[in-house]
Amino acid sequence: MPDPQSPQGELAEFGYRQELRRSLSTTDLIVYGLVFMVPIAPWAIFGTVYNEAKGMVPLVYLIGLVAMIFTAISYAQMSKAFPVAGSVYSYVGRGLDENVGFLAGWTILLDYLLVPTLLYVFAAESMSGIFPDLPKWIWIVVFLAVNTVINYIGISFTALVNRLFLAAELIFLVIFAVIAITAISRGTGGARFTTAPLFDAADFSPALVATALSIAVLSFLGFDGIATLSEEAKGGRRAAGVAMISGLLLVAAFFVTQTWLAAMLVPDTESFTDDEAGNAFFTIVERVSSHGWGIAFLAMNALAVGIANAVAAQSATSRVLFSMSRDGRLPGFLSYVNPRTQVPERAILLVAGLTLVAGLFFVGQLSLISSLVNFGALTAFLLLHASVVSYYGLRQRSGNVFLHWVAPVIGFLIIGYVLWNAEANAKIGGVVWLVIGVAVLLYYRAKGIGIRAEHAFSADERG
Repeated sequence: MPDPQSPQGELAEFGYRQELRRSLSTTDLIVYGLVFMVPIAPWAIFGTVYNEAKGMVPLVYLIGLVAMIFTAISYAQMSKAFPVAGSVYSYVGRGLDENVGFLAGWTILLDYLLVPTLLYVFAAESMSGIFPDLPKWIWIVVFLAVNTVINYIGISFTALVNRLFLAAELIFLVIFAVIAITAISRGTGGARFTTAPLFDAADFSPALVATALSIAVLSFLGFDGIATLSEEAKGGRRAAGVAMISGLLLVAAFFVTQTWLAAMLVPDTESFTDDEAGNAFFTIVERVSSHGWGIAFLAMNALAVGIANAVAAQSATSRVLFSMSRDGRLPGFLSYVNPRTQVPERAILLVAGLTLVAGLFFVGQLSLISSLVNFGALTAFLLLHASVVSYYGLRQRSGNVFLHWVAPVIGFLIIGYVLWNAEANAKIGGVVWLVIGVAVLLYYRAKGIGIRAEHAFSADERG
């Protein structure tokens, strides 16, 4: 009998065997989350956000942090109760209802399957700015091949790659800070110190808050991916929750600091043209430093998104597929774990194949992919908040009013507001995906398949 307090005992409590390799420390989980969220993510969308927020880019990320922290709290609570690999699929299935849990897993798959696609398209766009003569699809294939090999080798190697890339991104952030502070102190190109990017009463409006929320959801996606690695963490039940909240706070600090500095480099710019917006950040760097630094930052952005971020996304997606397959909710071959590398290799390979097809199909359609990704994440987050209230508030009769009632309700309302205001195409595509999910669920119900784990619910939970 495994010790109930041990990681193996935790899984036995839910009827599972320890198949994945437990080698990730809490620091590894935080690094993974940071890499997934990409500390330099604002570079690629700085010009677009600047236009939408009337220059108050750091304010957008501050509002986003406040909005998303409630979702992180709900994730932390459920990961503590159910430290298994399925993330929101497992949490909603055990905290609310197993059929609703399947639909939560299905909707988050829309997010996780399309995030790597979005990243490869982003990276291909960046690389085309350096090598304009090469077709974008070549970069998608190259990045995908590299990332699949990294994930296939094993989670320990993936964690090492994450640390190396995070170190590189942080080095570039320091370099940018030095370049920016130097330019501001010298007044290069009109750069000057100002607090207007943090808050400008003249241009602030409720519409800006709505814009900030929609942008923030996509920018902060990734902290939730930490939950998919729960069965590979060695820090106990609280490790994933601590890592999620810590990672969210850290990346928000990076986002706010760098965008404030960047905005101070163009204090008199009201907006960028459509042609300028896509590469605004890199143009700013080049203008206040040199052409070489502009190219270097562009290349770092492509590698961070196309390799580091995409490796993390592919890893998270494969773990959700593994967990759903293990419970009999997806084809059984996806639950196979390579005995040598201890990774769900078939799930990894399937994610690679689907991403390749989607990436080649969606080249040049960044807006559509982003909208669909948001729909999948937002729908799953809504169900997550509901599961916290159901499991802790109603079933466990928790006395912690803030964590188990107030926080999830506020989180639910925020996410619901953003989802309600999502683009029409995202809603249509998301509903179609959800209808397909319902059909798959009905198919498995007709076959009499439920959650396989014998101890998916303990006796007191059933009562």
